[in-house]
Amino acid sequence: MPTAPLPPSLYAATAIPAAPTPPLQGEHRVPVAIIGGGFTGLSTALHLAEQGVAATLIEAAEPGWGASGRNGGQVNPGLKPDPDTVEADWGPELGRRMVALSYAAPDRVFDLIRRHQITCEARQNGTLRAALRPAHAAAVRATAEQCLRRGMPVEFLDEAGIHALSGTRRYRGAMLDRRGGDLNPLSYARGLARAASQLGARIHGETPALSLGRDGDRWRVATPGGALLAEQVVLATNGYTGDLWPGLRQSLAPVFSSVVATAPLPEALHRDIFPLRGALYESGHITVYYRVDAGNRLLMGGRGPQSPIEGPGRIAYLTRYAEALWPALRGIGWTHGWNGQLAMTRDHYPHLHEPAPGLLAAYGYNGRGVAMATAMGGQLARRLLGTTPEALDMPVTPIRPMPLHRFWRLGVWAKVLEGRVRDRFGA
Repeated sequence: MPTAPLPPSLYAATAIPAAPTPPLQGEHRVPVAIIGGGFTGLSTALHLAEQGVAATLIEAAEPGWGASGRNGGQVNPGLKPDPDTVEADWGPELGRRMVALSYAAPDRVFDLIRRHQITCEARQNGTLRAALRPAHAAAVRATAEQCLRRGMPVEFLDEAGIHALSGTRRYRGAMLDRRGGDLNPLSYARGLARAASQLGARIHGETPALSLGRDGDRWRVATPGGALLAEQVVLATNGYTGDLWPGLRQSLAPVFSSVVATAPLPEALHRDIFPLRGALYESGHITVYYRVDAGNRLLMGGRGPQSPIEGPGRIAYLTRYAEALWPALRGIGWTHGWNGQLAMTRDHYPHLHEPAPGLLAAYGYNGRGVAMATAMGGQLARRLLGTTPEALDMPVTPIRPMPLHRFWRLGVWAKVLEGRVRDRFGA
């Protein structure tokens, strides 16, 4: 991936300043090299630093440049599949640990923020999974029942309950999980980088990895200005994964997700627009998600053009949808629009791989990256520090390239069109 300046977005305009991350120069022997400066890599570096291991992280642009600094800012609990499905897919013991890890992932995020005093507009006000149609409401109720059976602090809301928290009458029901919340994701990424650096990690921006291979008893990561000779390596490039390791890029689909933001809402209006002040994502085949940030701006996200955008013009369907939810928004100015590439996997689970001794890769959070990538960083750190694969709370699986991967763009559009039709007609 070539180096590039930070794309314009609301976050780029409002985030805390970035800590210095000078390019790598020269050759260095390090215990752990991390390739990728998003939430996965930064969380891994911080969790290692807390245990006294000084990793060296390299990032092609700057920490938070990719989807980690451009997502919707939602800190959502859980995996995409329901808890019963997770346990059926992975067995009762590992499945139980996966469910526990994923639904508690927001707590890990907010705990790191508190402990390291990261300024990122963090609020743990809850996540709503909202249902558009009766069939969707039944599915959301089933999810809530599965969570309640496991002792989770969730509740199912009827139409009146979701209306009170969302300010719109569009929804038939919702599951509220108060462990969720929201934040400024670019500030969070920069805060993770600063915290890891203060504990001894070395972070280098403008340092793409050019090649990866064995060099005697170590891994050699070549960069434009030098190299890292590492005992262990983590590949944490997610939606921007290249060809450093065979088959890795072909095992995920890099999907653009778009976000549009208003100017600060007028005082007379902002209390009626999503009063929960947490996060909401719709339960359907094509997800729309939104929140009102600490500056009283409405941020709404969803699928959009599968290429970079700047400004709200190319994602006007999101602004029209917001006005359908809250007609009082008509005439409100939309000031920012942007997107970034997240990683989708064929089975909708995050992937953790160990394709060679001392080499780990993790990616594919399927739209739940703020919380799950942070949690995965903790799992990667455990493995790097000697925990056996069987004792981790996520499965270590082989890399499996997607069939017909070269047609992934066509596949994404086909899925989007199919999902929109199914959502419209309640299928």
